[in-house]
This record gives sequence, C-alpha cells and structure tokens, in this order.
Amino acid sequence: MSRTRTALLAALALVAGAAGTSMAAVPDDVGAQAIPCTVDYKVQNQWSTGFTAAVTITNNSAAKTSWAVKWSYAGNQQVGNGWNSRITQSGTSVTAANETYNGALATGGSVSFGFNATYSGTNALPTTFTLDGVTCNVDDGGGGGTDPDPGTPGTKVDNPYTGAKVYVNPEWSAKAAAEPGGSRISNQPTGVWLDRIAAIEGVGSGMGLRDHLDEALRQKGSGELAIQLVIYNLPGRDCAALASNGELGPTEIGRYKTEYIDPIAAVLADPKYAGLRIVTTVEIDSLPNLVTNTGSRPTATPQCDVMKANGNYVKGVGYALNKLGDGGNVYNYVDAGHHGWIGWDDNFGASATTFKEAATAEGATVNDVHGFITNTANYSALKENNFTINDSVAGKSVRESKWVDWNRYVDELSFAQAFRNQLVSVGFNSNIGMLIDTSRNGWGGSARPTGPGATTSVDTYVDGGRYDRRLNTGNWCNQSGAGLGERPKASPEPGIDAYVWMKPPGESDGSSSAIPNDEGKGFDRMCDPTYTGNPRNNNNMSGALANAPISGHWFSAQFQQLMQNAYPAL
Repeated sequence: MSRTRTALLAALALVAGAAGTSMAAVPDDVGAQAIPCTVDYKVQNQWSTGFTAAVTITNNSAAKTSWAVKWSYAGNQQVGNGWNSRITQSGTSVTAANETYNGALATGGSVSFGFNATYSGTNALPTTFTLDGVTCNVDDGGGGGTDPDPGTPGTKVDNPYTGAKVYVNPEWSAKAAAEPGGSRISNQPTGVWLDRIAAIEGVGSGMGLRDHLDEALRQKGSGELAIQLVIYNLPGRDCAALASNGELGPTEIGRYKTEYIDPIAAVLADPKYAGLRIVTTVEIDSLPNLVTNTGSRPTATPQCDVMKANGNYVKGVGYALNKLGDGGNVYNYVDAGHHGWIGWDDNFGASATTFKEAATAEGATVNDVHGFITNTANYSALKENNFTINDSVAGKSVRESKWVDWNRYVDELSFAQAFRNQLVSVGFNSNIGMLIDTSRNGWGGSARPTGPGATTSVDTYVDGGRYDRRLNTGNWCNQSGAGLGERPKASPEPGIDAYVWMKPPGESDGSSSAIPNDEGKGFDRMCDPTYTGNPRNNNNMSGALANAPISGHWFSAQFQQLMQNAYPAL
C-alpha cells in the first residue's frame, strides 16, 4: 500500500481560530518563489505492525558536500534499519544523514534513501522536514492538502507458495531446454543464487537482481507469484567446504553489510516489486558449521573455529534477517542443514539454539524468520519407506547400522517436521513453515530398491532397502547415481510450506580437480572421485562424479543423470 504526503508546507501557514477559521493569504506567485528544498516521503509497504518508507530530497539552494534531514513523528513510529543514509532517532525526532558515498548534493540535485519502521495504531505521516536546519516543503504530487486513504494495511500470507505461481529463471530454463530431453523440466521453478556482490547487478551478460524481479512481474500477470532468492555470500563462507568458499574474507563483515545486503534490501524495497512474494533462503551451510565443525570434534576445521570465534556468521545472518525481514512481501527461510548433518542428539538441539542466537542478533527478531529450509543443494532422501528408525533386526536397532550411525532420523521429511517442533520450543513462532529442497534427492532408476533389505543383519536390512544410494550421508558433492526428486509443490505435508528446487539441477557443486577462477571458489577433495574421505563422511569414498566444473557452472553429465534417475520418473 503506497501513501504519499501531499500537503504543501511552505513558510506561509494555515491558522485555525477557535471562533472561526482564518487563513493567511497565499500570494498568487507562491509557486514561483524560491523553495530551498522539497521532500517526497512515501510509505511503500505497510502492514499491521510496520512499514517501509522511501524519502527523496531535492536541494534548490547552494550545492552541499554533506547533508542531514530531520523530521518528527506524531505517533509511536520507531525507525529500524535503513539504507543510503545513517538514520538515528531520539524520542519522536528522526535524523537521516548522508553516507560517505552520497554526501554531494548539487543545486537542483536529489538524493534518495529508505528505511523500515514499526508502529501501532495509526501511522501518521510527518508534516515538517528540514534540510540542514532549513524548512522544506513536501512535494504535493499535484494533489490537494489531504492524505489519500491508506486502505487496509497488508499482512503477509501464512504460506507464500499457496495459490501462487513460482518464478522460472529464464537463464536456467534455457540451459535445461538445450539438453536432450531437458524440455520435460525446463519450466520448473528454481532458486536465483546471489552468490557474490557482482550477481546483484548481473555477472557478465547475465541477469541481475532487478532483471529477475522485472521478469517475475511479467510472469506474474494478474495472479500471485513467488520468486526464490538464495542469499549466499557470508564472510568466510562455508568454512568446511572449499568448493563453495566465497569472495569475502573471514573479517569482512562490513563489506557483507554495505556492499551486499544493503543493496539487495534497497532493490527489494522498490515499490515496483511490492506485489511479488519474495522468498529468501538465507546463507546455506553456515550456522550448522558452528555446531558440528568447531571445537574438539573430530570434524572441526580451523576455518570454522575462526568463524565461531569472530561471530561473523551469527552477525551476518542476523543482519540479513533484520534488513530483509521487515518488508511486507519478503519471506525469510533460514538454512537448517539436513538430517544427515544435524539429526544426531548432540547436534539437534544445539543447532536450534544457534539459529535462535542468529535470529536475535544485529537487530533481528524471530518475527523476521518465516521458516527454515532443509536439504538445500543436498541429496538426502525425502522419505525412506523400507525401514524406520524404530525397526530392529537380528537384535540390533536400525540406529546401530553403519548407514544410520545412531542418527535419530533416516530421511528429510521426518527430520524437517521434528526440527520444526524443536525450533518452536526454543522461541521461534509457532506458525513457521519448512521448505525441503527436492531438486536432487529422488534416487530413482534401476538402483532404487523395491522393498526392505535382507534381515541377516541390521546393515544388510538398511543398505538393501534404502533409496539414498550415497556411501555416507556426509557426501555432498555431485553425487553419482542421484536423480531429480519430487517436483516443486505447495503444502505437501503438515508443517511443510513447499517442496522446492532451490538448487538448480545441472549446476555443479564443485570441481573434480583444481580449476583457477576469479570467483573465490577453491578445490575441495570431497568433489574428487578418487578421494578416500575424512571424519565428516566416516572416511568413505566421496562418491562424486568426474570431470565436474567449479560450483555453480553447468554440468551437462550430471543433468543427464538426474533426469535418468528421476523419482517420480519423468
């Protein structure tokens, strides 16, 4: 809902008397008189407890090298995070000062900034603005002296996937359609990965964030549409997997905020996109690393210890949730690993606690979290039908098998539903929803078991019946034998908002051997088919496909195998 302050504020004021109303005369040539500055203040989105505002200042006086705009609220509005200005508030008074990069304001020049805020009751618009102490008028937009009806404040829907189409990325779709047989799935929705700063504007001749949002508006038509964005550029990113390391060093939290999250937030706040449902998957593979790959654990890495010590994963995720979560049309889903990562007793509760810490850091609250996503860019089977965690064979529990290895979960659906309850128990809202990435967890084809394994031992029982054919649940890179999983679908199971293809099928997880690149991506031996493993996969072979390109690049052989082994079959 858009609201614009339309009253003309000039040096001449309206004066209301008690016995009668008198008005100071307004000269006929008031429009021609010099006005030192004008302010256009718009409420772009408004919901029951908050709003997003955009402000444009035009300077009609001498050129400036710095500036500060001030106004006061009549209600209880509290300004939160902002962009393109440094905003502070004392009581009802607000000051927005220039950033280092936009202090210059020429005569006749304009500068824009925006912010999110909270309120209760009525969101009364400010009536007086000053620029460096001089009173400005408010751009009347050609209107009269009253505010337009703001209408009913909008509220987020419970599930952004319900009743909505989901954005089909034309860049991925073209690559899929160019493959033999690829047209069978090239119309499926996939995530748009913003995995470096340059991706916001578009890498090379590729589409940038605004290009995708504009295309999403075209695809939306007159109905509802959700677009899925992967927010993925933390400092010291993916500390336990070199293949997906990023461009920012462990200490570059400032760049993450100002050069990555802030520009994304500014684009998403554009009222042009207010009608889209924007789903964000926030920083995959980050927070679980702080639980499982630090300290004295055999899986610990020095890089993850660094990120736990400096707090920049927690700070970065909190900042992203805070900046992005206040928008009335943005739905944040935090990455929650997968069952083969945090399904063990010593990881399960600790991970939920770490997620709560991040969701309340850097000004974020649990209200900035709409839900969580599991299995992002991973291969864990959606549902194992041939055995359960409660089965016993030859006097041993399924949990004692080498495959399950004392985990409490054997598939993603049971894990996601249980972990949702755990997240609520530590303080997340009771209506959070879960997403499950099913882009590569079908495990179909001729190798898919049709029934339970032999009951000669707990291992033959589990290994003979499991759909997930990996050598170990710790294997994550370009897995041989994998297939497309369930097609994207809204509300497939209780507590699950959607099955999604957040990882675009056919995009590599990492290169099979070292490949020089300018994307900050290293070589991880888990992507090498000859690698014999480490403690994170119980020293099994990697199970990776050969001849893979660096992460995110098109891997035709994998795409063909995913289609061949799809379950449900294509």
